[in-house]
Amino acid sequence: MKFALKFISVLLTFTLLIAALATYILVDFTPAAPANQDERVVNDVTQLNPISVSKVIRPVTSAEVIAAIAKTTGPVSIGGGRNSQGGQTAYPDSLHIDMRDFNKVIDLNVEEKWVTVQAGIRWRDLQEIIDKHDLSVKIMQTYANFTVGGSLSVNVHGRYIGEGPMIRSIRSFKIVVADGSEILVDRNSHPDLYFGAIGGYGSLGVITEVTLWLESNTKVRRQTQDMLVSEYPVFFSSEIRNNDHVVFHNADLFPPAYSSVRSVSWLQTTDDLTVDDRLISSNAEYWWQPKVAAFVAESTFGKWLRQHVLEPVLYSFDAVQWRNYEASYDIRELEPTSRERFTYALREYFVPVDRFADFVPKMRAIFQKSDANIINVSIRHALADSGSMLAWAPEEVFAFVVYYRQGTDVQSRADVAKWSGEMIDATLSVGGRYYLPYQLHASRAQFEQAYPGVSKLREVKKRYDPESRFTNLLVEKYVVSSSSL
Repeated sequence: MKFALKFISVLLTFTLLIAALATYILVDFTPAAPANQDERVVNDVTQLNPISVSKVIRPVTSAEVIAAIAKTTGPVSIGGGRNSQGGQTAYPDSLHIDMRDFNKVIDLNVEEKWVTVQAGIRWRDLQEIIDKHDLSVKIMQTYANFTVGGSLSVNVHGRYIGEGPMIRSIRSFKIVVADGSEILVDRNSHPDLYFGAIGGYGSLGVITEVTLWLESNTKVRRQTQDMLVSEYPVFFSSEIRNNDHVVFHNADLFPPAYSSVRSVSWLQTTDDLTVDDRLISSNAEYWWQPKVAAFVAESTFGKWLRQHVLEPVLYSFDAVQWRNYEASYDIRELEPTSRERFTYALREYFVPVDRFADFVPKMRAIFQKSDANIINVSIRHALADSGSMLAWAPEEVFAFVVYYRQGTDVQSRADVAKWSGEMIDATLSVGGRYYLPYQLHASRAQFEQAYPGVSKLREVKKRYDPESRFTNLLVEKYVVSSSSL
């Protein structure tokens, strides 16, 4: 009887949802903008930052990387999955090293739980190999399309509890510097390169190989709880932070009121699986997910429907699956049919854990005043960075990951730049920092305040790259340039 009532409830809910979405889904088959066929125009996922480079190479060996640097004299830019969103992977008229074919597993130690890979390998391809040995990535983004080298270069994090920046999982790596030498780097050998290149956005050289610590693959069970945003810090401290069973955790803060959150945790379990697949299929089709995401972005009603109907139905079912399955999401599930008129982008702000209550009202006021089309704010947690020069977590922080939609016209870009600058100021006012892989709207003064360790990075760059060959738009604007504030 209980199951029958639940089934009827779910069926009625989905009927209402389909009725609301039907017209939108059926009519919104806008053809995607044609792909740019010129490989010398390097763009990112937002399609807002096309950059013309002079030449593109796709190496498969370190020798090819070394030769390319030795035989040229101009600027060099480095790209992988191209998911950074502000020109962090390219520079005008540079030699662009596209690392996506540099993607082999070099060594795997199952007993000691570490793996060495070429830097251009995508997390999803690595998962295919280590899953066979019941191993899992220790720290990575939610989505598995990114390359390992690119993730190292921006010092990523994910939803992992008891972890934080990717630097906490990196055993060592190799980097090719401007004189053509390939150097093996770890915390004790060449620590200047280790702490400079991790989160250094390709400013010091080309990362060629990375050795990562791994974890065991386990079964995880989903657990959700709704609450007021004001209740979340105490909930997190008492129920999540020191709970050794929690593997993944985030809390979704719902726009446009930003007053309620939904905690979503995945805890280790021995329960029977509800999903037998060990990984999400790399060939999965995503036709309705982008449509629903677009519908949610279109209106306040869409956002209400997501919070009060769609997700409650989704979370009404038990979910037990493998850790690797939960870590193998594909960004194609969010990709719109076209980015010609509108595009989707990210921002992220890191706030000391004891300043949570100070930051949220500031964020709410900025988003509501600017009428920003925020789709979701995902609250994550990270332990302190272990010493990277551009550390975004010098202390324990909450990360506010902002997913939004914007127009591609000039005025829309200006509007985003305005509220982005205001959000950076709000973050700095509570002792926090903003994340660097996104559009370059921060002023030089804001960057210097958020990342005082850049002075050390500049010193290391002068030693290993005295002619500043390794560059991109971010490096040029904030690291290399000596213009006044």
